[in-house]
Parts: sequence; C-alpha cells; structure tokens
Amino acid sequence: MRDLLDELTATRRDVRRRVDDGAELVVVAVQRRYEAPVEDVWDALTDPERVARWAAPLSGDLREGGSFRLEGNTEGEIRRCDPPRSLTVTWGAPVSLVRVQLSAEGEATLLELAHSVPVELAGSGAGGLYVGPGWDVTVLALALFLRGEVVEDPVAWEGTLEVQRFSERSIAAWAGVVTAGRTATDDEVAAAVDAARAQFAPDLPTAPATADD
Repeated sequence: MRDLLDELTATRRDVRRRVDDGAELVVVAVQRRYEAPVEDVWDALTDPERVARWAAPLSGDLREGGSFRLEGNTEGEIRRCDPPRSLTVTWGAPVSLVRVQLSAEGEATLLELAHSVPVELAGSGAGGLYVGPGWDVTVLALALFLRGEVVEDPVAWEGTLEVQRFSERSIAAWAGVVTAGRTATDDEVAAAVDAARAQFAPDLPTAPATADD
C-alpha cells in the first residue's frame, strides 16, 4: 500500500456558495479519477456487500424513492438513482444533499461528488471543513478498494494514526481552498480547523500541519 499522504493530490477540492431556488447553499465538492470502468465504480458504491468491505454496512430500501442506512455514519432518502451514472441522496437531514456523478474517461471513471447544505446550517464556507476531510477519506477508501487493497475493518482503519495523519493534511488542504475562495473569514476558518482536527485527527498533537508537510 503506497503512502496515504501521496493520495492527497489525487483529489480535487472545491467549496463555493450558490443560490438555488432562492436558497443560499454552501457546496463542498470533490473529484477523483479511478482506474476502473463506470459500472465497477457504481457497483462498489451501491452494492451492500461491496460497500461493507470499504466503508460500513449498508441497508435499507435501496431504490429511487427508498431509504438507506450506513451503519455508524448516517441515513437518508434516495432522491434520484440513475445507474450507473448518478445518485442523489439526503445525508442525515432533508436539507443536506449529496450528489454523485460518474463519467467515463476511456477505461477509467471520474467521480464528482457535491454535498450541499443551506448556509444557515454551514455558517459559511468554513462549514466545508466539517465534512470535506471525511469525504477525502471516503474517496481514498474507495480508491484503495478498487485497487484491491482491502482493509480488514474499514471503520477501525479510519481511526488509525495513519489515516488521522492523512486527515490532518486534508484539513489543511480544505482550509486553503476555503481561504482562497473567500467564502469565510479567517476567524471562521480557524475555528473550523480546530473543530475538524477534534473530529478527524483527535489523537494527534494540536500543532497544525500544512498540506505540504
């Protein structure tokens, strides 16, 4: 298994604010390319047996209009399901939406994920730090699985020091994106960094890391 820190540059990150149907949203987005066909990536994202091998047990009425539960993580409704290209679900609350789009790039697949919440819930673009590092670990775990690098216990793996060090640098990367996009004040970013470190890297020293460390 290659150094997880090398995986940081494989993901593109974005945090933006937009207005949709009169509501102002904060949108956290990630993109990652996988060396696997669209059908395989879709199956890895939606088949309960496979999801349990890289994320967590998945259950529910897994169809458009149904619901899902990701054990120990979240639950929601399946708003749209268009195999093997797009999936839209609520994520823990009706106003929290996750959209996944898969596009073929030859024999590879581009995954685009956007998580949107009302600005009232996110507070500012700094709210991206509450979910962005988690999505970084998710797309990383999927990459390892698709490469055949399966961990024995995905949930326990997320809490390892190795993954916490990855998350520490992921937090720094997200902070840089938010700051560059001017979607939050410096004080909002600093507070969100502290909260993200407590959530995603609780066992590491408190001295902040940079994305280049």
